[in-house]
Amino acid sequence: GLSMDEVEALSKAMVKTGRTLSLGKKPILDKHSIGGIPGDKTSILVVPIIAAAGFTIPKTSSRAVTSPAGTADRVEALCPVSLSVEEIKKVVEKTNGCMVWGGALELAPADDIFIQIEYPLAIDPMLLPSIMSKKKAIGATHVVLDIPTGRGAKIKTMGEAEALAADFMDLGKRLGMNVQVGVTFGEQPLGNAVGPALEAREALSAIMGNCPPDLYEKATNLAGILLEMVGKKNGRQLAQEILKSGKAEQKLREIIEAQGGNPKVKAEDIAVGDKKAEVIADKDGEVLWITNEGIAKIAKEAGAPKDKGAGLLLKTKLGDHVKKGQAILEIVAERSTKLESAIELARKIQPI
Repeated sequence: GLSMDEVEALSKAMVKTGRTLSLGKKPILDKHSIGGIPGDKTSILVVPIIAAAGFTIPKTSSRAVTSPAGTADRVEALCPVSLSVEEIKKVVEKTNGCMVWGGALELAPADDIFIQIEYPLAIDPMLLPSIMSKKKAIGATHVVLDIPTGRGAKIKTMGEAEALAADFMDLGKRLGMNVQVGVTFGEQPLGNAVGPALEAREALSAIMGNCPPDLYEKATNLAGILLEMVGKKNGRQLAQEILKSGKAEQKLREIIEAQGGNPKVKAEDIAVGDKKAEVIADKDGEVLWITNEGIAKIAKEAGAPKDKGAGLLLKTKLGDHVKKGQAILEIVAERSTKLESAIELARKIQPI
């Protein structure tokens, strides 16, 4: 364990040993999720909403640490994410926002080494300094932090979530940042798609108006918190308006173009694996339980995140009624062998 003074000192040292991004203006907004639930494509909606509202949000993200897709993996299905600090500045000056892979930037580079060590061990002792050093390095002044909470998430109880939130806010203060926390529902994957290309497809169709209710709820909530932090009234309502009006979509397309992608991309243009299989319900009933870990394991078995087009689609969510013989899950893979082993794993662990 680390004391708060040690966490502060480590965070500052991690910032000092790397490059920093100075955009020469304030406020700089940012959003981060501590992760732990599959399919969490919230950033692809939050960044364009905030940028469309006229605020600066240079979002750096990681690739998958222990998940079937990290934000950088998802965004890469839409446009390049390995940009230099100079390129990021250009993109942000042009569009107010960016969604790039942090690992290429030498921002708090010690963090990337920590991640390589943590990945095989699936532990996260450096959670606070890891996240906060990256935020400080891009010059963030206002950060909203998403803590998915519930059985099957990294953080299991409200008590734990509140303790972690307090630590993040305290560390934020020590590093000169205003940090607010959203404790969100973490008992099932977000939206229906899990895996880089499948999630990019879902995020794109979501921003174009076809948004799964849980993703809509979470993205507008977190964007709303950020907007209120910088003085906007009724942040969530404003976020919803920006999303509904098509301004967020327009902004996402500007960012995609500025990062070197195709601004006219449609959901169906994003290639996904052509090997598919459905998992069928063996009886009637109601969905009471979806294990995040099980879903993540099956998506990884299918080839995600290395095979960009692999992953799975949930055909049911918590509370849904299911008939015997109905598809509850669709597994998508690029290779037949991986599809076979993912089907086998799904039968064995029965994640739904």
